[in-house]
Amino acid sequence: MPSWGWKPLAALLATSGALHFARPRPFESIVPRQLGDPGPWVAVSGAAELACAAGLALPRTRRWAGLATAALFVGVFPANVQMAVTAQRSARASRGYRAGTLARLPLQAPLVAWALAIARTPRPDEPGR
Repeated sequence: MPSWGWKPLAALLATSGALHFARPRPFESIVPRQLGDPGPWVAVSGAAELACAAGLALPRTRRWAGLATAALFVGVFPANVQMAVTAQRSARASRGYRAGTLARLPLQAPLVAWALAIARTPRPDEPGR
């Protein structure tokens, strides 16, 4: 389990969340078709990432934000699967991109574990610290 703390995870979420709004097209392309119009899904997931980042930054909300972040990573996993499936079927996708989309899938597990570890970390002002 990484012991990097909450800051890098919050930065990752904040960057990704901002990109959902600044450049939504790549995110729209990976929303599973069964979910319909991808625009609202991209906006909601981007807002959720920004909210999780903000929650991780505040000691009072860090535990709940860690749990929410873990749930978010699980929730967006189907989009990562869709990205890999689309890449494998695409004649235009490079080998490197195809490999990257597949390599990304098992990386969700350590991200979930990282978020859960943050959720379990006592606040400095809690008894026993």
